[in-house]
Amino acid sequence: MTSTEDPSALLPLTPAVLHILLTLSTGEKHGYAIMMEVAAQTDGAVRMGPGTLYGSVKRMIATGLIEPVKERPANKNENENEDERRRYYRLTDFGQRVLEAEIRRLESIVQLPVARKLLGVERSSG
Repeated sequence: MTSTEDPSALLPLTPAVLHILLTLSTGEKHGYAIMMEVAAQTDGAVRMGPGTLYGSVKRMIATGLIEPVKERPANKNENENEDERRRYYRLTDFGQRVLEAEIRRLESIVQLPVARKLLGVERSSG
């Protein structure tokens, strides 16, 4: 799949791919940092193991959602023990478009129970 294709062709995303894209939307990260950030963003509800992460990363690179970073990012914390073997990844433009399409898709799903007041609580827009 190439970046010229329709982002909606990849939807729905798996939870792992969605969380990785959300994490990389804030900047370049290495695999371990992605796993830690996913756990932190979900208050530990989602814990991604190395097999899930790197299997997803491999498929995401193949479909053009993310790409390995050729140049290592500058170490923001000079005291941080940086492992030279770490591979960093970043979101591609196509990956950003797919993420936005998935967010819109999920938003439309959530709007139905909200409109039908199935949650027992009315929500205000905005």
